[in-house]
Amino acid sequence: MLRAQDEAGSALKTAAAAPALAPGARIGTYEIVDRLGAGGMGEVYRARDTKLRREVAVKILPPAVSGDVDRVARLEREARVLAALNHPNIAAIYGVEEGPAEAGRHVRALVLELVEGETLGDRIARGPLSMAEALGVARQIAEALDAAHEKGIVHRDLKPANIKVTPNGTVKVLDFGLAKASPTAGRPIDGTQTPTLTVDRTLPGVVAGTPAYMSPEQARGQAVDKRTDIWAFGCVFYEMLTGRPAFPGATISDTLAAILDREPDWSALPTMIAPGVCVLLRRCLQKDASRRLHDIADARIEIEDAISTPSEKAVDLRPSSFRRYRHEHLAWTIAVLAVAVLGMAGFAVSTVVSFRSLAPAPTTTRFEIPTPPTVDPASFALSSDGRQLAFVATTDGIRRLFVRSLDELTAQPLPGTEGALFPFWSPDGRAIGFFADLKLKRINLPEGPAQVLADANGWGAAWNADDVIVFAPNAGGPLARVAAVGGDPVVVTPFRRGDINDCWPQFLPDGRRFLFFHVTSSPETTGVYIGSLDGGEPTRVLSAQTMALFAPPDMLLQVQQQTLVAVPFDAERGVVSGEPVPVAQGLGEEGFPPFRGAFAVASTGVLAYRTAGGERQRQLTWLDRTGLVRGTIGPPVPGFFINAELSPDGQRVAVEWIVSGNDDVWLFDARTGARRRFTFHPKSDWVPVWSADGHRIFFSSDRNGADDLFEKAASGTTDEAPLLVTSEPKEAIAVSKDGRFLLYAVHPRDRLDTDLWALPLIGDRKPFPIAQTSFQESTGDVSPDGKSVAYTSNESGRVEVYTQSFPEPGGKRQISFGGGRGPRWSPDGRELFYVAPDDRLMAVPITSGVDGQLETGAAVLLFRTRLSPYYNQKAQYSVAADGRFLMSVVVEAPQVPPITVVLNWDAALKP
Repeated sequence: MLRAQDEAGSALKTAAAAPALAPGARIGTYEIVDRLGAGGMGEVYRARDTKLRREVAVKILPPAVSGDVDRVARLEREARVLAALNHPNIAAIYGVEEGPAEAGRHVRALVLELVEGETLGDRIARGPLSMAEALGVARQIAEALDAAHEKGIVHRDLKPANIKVTPNGTVKVLDFGLAKASPTAGRPIDGTQTPTLTVDRTLPGVVAGTPAYMSPEQARGQAVDKRTDIWAFGCVFYEMLTGRPAFPGATISDTLAAILDREPDWSALPTMIAPGVCVLLRRCLQKDASRRLHDIADARIEIEDAISTPSEKAVDLRPSSFRRYRHEHLAWTIAVLAVAVLGMAGFAVSTVVSFRSLAPAPTTTRFEIPTPPTVDPASFALSSDGRQLAFVATTDGIRRLFVRSLDELTAQPLPGTEGALFPFWSPDGRAIGFFADLKLKRINLPEGPAQVLADANGWGAAWNADDVIVFAPNAGGPLARVAAVGGDPVVVTPFRRGDINDCWPQFLPDGRRFLFFHVTSSPETTGVYIGSLDGGEPTRVLSAQTMALFAPPDMLLQVQQQTLVAVPFDAERGVVSGEPVPVAQGLGEEGFPPFRGAFAVASTGVLAYRTAGGERQRQLTWLDRTGLVRGTIGPPVPGFFINAELSPDGQRVAVEWIVSGNDDVWLFDARTGARRRFTFHPKSDWVPVWSADGHRIFFSSDRNGADDLFEKAASGTTDEAPLLVTSEPKEAIAVSKDGRFLLYAVHPRDRLDTDLWALPLIGDRKPFPIAQTSFQESTGDVSPDGKSVAYTSNESGRVEVYTQSFPEPGGKRQISFGGGRGPRWSPDGRELFYVAPDDRLMAVPITSGVDGQLETGAAVLLFRTRLSPYYNQKAQYSVAADGRFLMSVVVEAPQVPPITVVLNWDAALKP
């Protein structure tokens, strides 16, 4: 399958994803003013109450999850929780609104008190609070929690970011979206509210909350009650006094380990502190919930006492004072220890064993990382140590790589990675490889810049400890190896007739062998294989339809029927044994790129995956020369839907579309949008091209074991017939307007490049080369007069558009400068269109000189397109006789499901 990716580069412009509601939109009587913030759980807007003439906060679900039953129920629970609370230190709710906010958009919104001022997190970022200021804030937080606990409500996500301090010093506790009814936390709320006050299905090991403020029982996924809020209160109070988290960690794993096993740095507290405050903090942060402070009202009393305590009675907690305190009690301590040692000497060994046996087993912890929209929800990767996540996302119309350390709250864009897809990490986590601009690239962290390693437009790569990268040079062909500093690629997997694609490699622990997905024309030979840098015949591990990843020490992960499963695997012997065990549900299977699952795994027990939802769709769209939409054909279509070819009479559109896992050619009526399936073979049929008279359609198919060319009557009244059968993969490209020649691309099996050939459709039908070099020539079009061919080549080191005489070679001319793809002639031959970086559609004036050679003018920008990053752009747009453009436009969801990260994902699989 010779499918060139459409990679776009651009200057870095970082911006937030477009808001779901624009200023001026109305929800009921509330008019949106602007957006205050957004996250995976909701979007919050400043709005104006047009009846009461006051400003409010409006919270809605992100569009991508607005239909999710669980998310809607959570929003409703938050409304009922807030309705049950009426306290000056808790942000109030004014009501719930439902209805259209804009044409065609139905929303459900909470109308909340608009709290001005900064969050407590913002205040702490400027430094520790004074003792008096910290005590005043802590007292108000305790009063808010006391009011909630009295109603039987546990907040479960108390943290500085969820606490606001107004300009007059009033504290407001926000965001009760994770609140839960606790039968042990005081008086229960009334029966009409009880059923709604749960966060989710309360699955064992599924954690809700923010890691740095989780109680030990919350971090373990155990049942929680109001003592979890008391722990979080202690963390927040400690942070106010010290300016640092109570349980810092380089990663989330380290943070949770600190919560479970270590004490806060008590020496970081202010040197002079009221005695009751020190005791209070220690009681709030007891790891054993049974020994923790039982009621937040007691904390409020202690704080009020501290506020009234004269400063001269504060305790000096500097290190020297700690030493003096220890010396005063040393004699008593030695005496007690002596008795204890004498009494326990006979049990020393058994005690050690007992303590070890009582150590808590690893628990599975889950949390979510929201991302901006993305054209490929599966383009993300974990570093080998599980500390960093790289993902592809689009902001301000530019696709690039983002990197987030799992212990950080935000992801950082990487300049120089514009157009990136399919990231993969170096073993030491100091560099990331990716595909962009038809190249394999790397970028060193944190400074860059990006470096080109090899030509590539394939699917997936892997990097071993010897700085060797195995990658897919083409989306159809064998795997190759290249040095991590660049060089000449060398093929490492054999490729024979019937083979279609080798993709998605991953190194095994020995660094020589690698897993990869091998696609053939037969289901009996398609599956997961093991190859080797040392050569030899690959061996099949799994008969499968999607790739698999090795999860150390002894599992393979794979998506089967939208379920991520783990299969026991002996990496040394390369043998699978045992039955699949479910790990996560709801992962997508279709879409593009094929054969890939939306998951990644690290060697340290960290798993990341993204559930289905928010996938991009494609829409056949008419645009004028300014980029304005002038109509559409049919509804948006999900998944793999490209290669839109307009028939010569402009009445029909042929497209390539995967439906239920099968790749076929479909026809759309350009007037009514009605569609019908055109090819029906169980093998793949793709890249349709109309004959000059519109009576036939040419296409590529692997039904005979290789990518051959076929033809079929456009009326569908005859069966498909072979047009050109050879041992090399081929892809139809264009037909000359006189109907004499079919242009097609060839992928030689002994090389990693592609060539451009022509097949005469009359006469002896003997193919001949148009552009045959060591570079990649592809995606061509024949001029209306049949005298020139426009095509792309990377011979300059960048993909550019060229023209040359046809059918006899000669008169070659470079058309684009600075990058260009997807050339198409205007119907009158007076312009040549192509797509430049940043998805800009360009028009080049064309005239014929005195000697018959083409003369070109300066390229003119028409508009920025929204085409797919995976394929050459020519396959995604056509030019109508009236000058309009028909484009298969990518319609991205405004939000995609977050990436779920799982720590100790395999804990439940261990005996």
